[in-house]
Amino acid sequence: MKRSAAKILREYGPFPGADHVHGVTFDGQHVWFASGDKLNAFDAKSGTMVRSIDVIADGGTAFDGRHLFQISGDRIIKIDPTTGRVLATIPAPGSGGDSGLAWAEGTLWVGQHRGRRLYQIDPDTGAILRTIESNRVVTGVTWVDGELWHGTWESDESDIRRIDPQTGEVLERLDMPSGIAMTGLESDGSGRFFCGGGGSGKVRVVRRPRRRVAAAMLKRPKRPAGSKGKS
Repeated sequence: MKRSAAKILREYGPFPGADHVHGVTFDGQHVWFASGDKLNAFDAKSGTMVRSIDVIADGGTAFDGRHLFQISGDRIIKIDPTTGRVLATIPAPGSGGDSGLAWAEGTLWVGQHRGRRLYQIDPDTGAILRTIESNRVVTGVTWVDGELWHGTWESDESDIRRIDPQTGEVLERLDMPSGIAMTGLESDGSGRFFCGGGGSGKVRVVRRPRRRVAAAMLKRPKRPAGSKGKS
């Protein structure tokens, strides 16, 4: 396993009226974060808050290119980001113990906090397609360039780790400074991670390690044959 210190590039927040950061996602321009009773968006360049949606948002957040997905208690809700309208609801696999959320090639990936596992689920039904065990508390989850990363936060120690999506083996680990919370996790699709800071009310930007060769050997697992696709 490759291990190194996380390099924090920037901090956003805290933001007025949002004293906690749960899930984090990125739509290409705005960073969205869950703060308990709202889903908030700020401009990734300026850090200026631009809008919020009134919805229970106490866990992970994801974006599929058109819609937002938000862990809301023991459910996952699908939201139109333009209108703020809830379009659909499915059960969350952890029944209230869910943490991170990510979108990858037609499926949702859900971190289970104390259960120390990740689930790949059908976004239409909530059916569990795959389960990966972890040896640490799982917080945020993200996919980027065929790599599966998740956050951990336990006993005031947190890190961001890349794992094998087939076996769960830890391949790489970025250690956050001691005492810094690690909740939501999202990649910007390039060289940065957006990391939720829990009760600090902050979102931190961490440099993602560069690769000389694209991660062609680590493909995102496809939706099992016979399951419904998404447009």
